[in-house]
Amino acid sequence: MANGHRSQVKRERNANKDNRPCAKLSYARIPVQKACFVLDAIRGKDVTTAEGILLYNPRYASGVILKLLKSAVANAENNQGMNKDNLYIAECRADNGPILKRIQPRAQGRAYRIQKRECHLTIILDEKKKAEEAKKPEKAEEADK
Repeated sequence: MANGHRSQVKRERNANKDNRPCAKLSYARIPVQKACFVLDAIRGKDVTTAEGILLYNPRYASGVILKLLKSAVANAENNQGMNKDNLYIAECRADNGPILKRIQPRAQGRAYRIQKRECHLTIILDEKKKAEEAKKPEKAEEADK
């Protein structure tokens, strides 16, 4: 009870909720390492550039991430009225999911363990104008000095 009552903690947590448009995919049958190769290529890019990168990337994960990116863009347009041309990828990450453990029979009664890894993918978008407006007042303050 050091942080207050449970309802107070929840109220504070919900007050600081992130309102940026996002899309999440849970239990994607892609290892985290392989998903991160694709996510690193699109992080920080605008949406149209990222779609082009994903469209021509030969990896399997790029098709799944392209579908997720289109979902995030649709969420931004329909739920928050944002323009697709002003959006860029603010955050994208792949978190570990559960591992399906299978056994492969081998010679002389041995068995090898096969781990089929899964991940949870998250893409968070943001508008360019908001980022530019946040930087402009800093430059104006520097000019005043």
